[in-house]
Amino acid sequence: MSQVKENNTVKVNYTGKLSDGQVFDSSEGKEPIEFTLGQGRLIPGFEKGLIDMELNEKKTITIPKEEAYGEVNKDLIQEVKKSELPQEMAPEVGMGLVSKSPDGQEMNLLVIEVKEETIVIDGNHPLAGKELIFDLEVLEIKDSELIQ
Repeated sequence: MSQVKENNTVKVNYTGKLSDGQVFDSSEGKEPIEFTLGQGRLIPGFEKGLIDMELNEKKTITIPKEEAYGEVNKDLIQEVKKSELPQEMAPEVGMGLVSKSPDGQEMNLLVIEVKEETIVIDGNHPLAGKELIFDLEVLEIKDSELIQ
């Protein structure tokens, strides 16, 4: 029976949940995810959880925040004057914003507080600081050496 190894290309069904059971992502009703292990496309704990799984095997893994999106970085939470925002914008808690750096890189931000003269924005990944739980099912394992 083949098992998932480093550098294999795998096809996986998954459901990602928080510790309170809230589902934040799932392949249910969509195409399964297909990727090659070791390329850094997914969080380290997801890839590590697949190693040694067998074809058609199902299991649930718990990924500590250190192997997911890390701790919340307080430096990415900032207060911005409303006068610096576009005039037509009416910021609300939960609103997503995109900021462009001088070199053109985009950063997704979330409004977490609206005050009289300012807003507080958070540039952390929405899942930073959280332990993640994934239900996994391996649907296909391809040996990457055979694919050139």
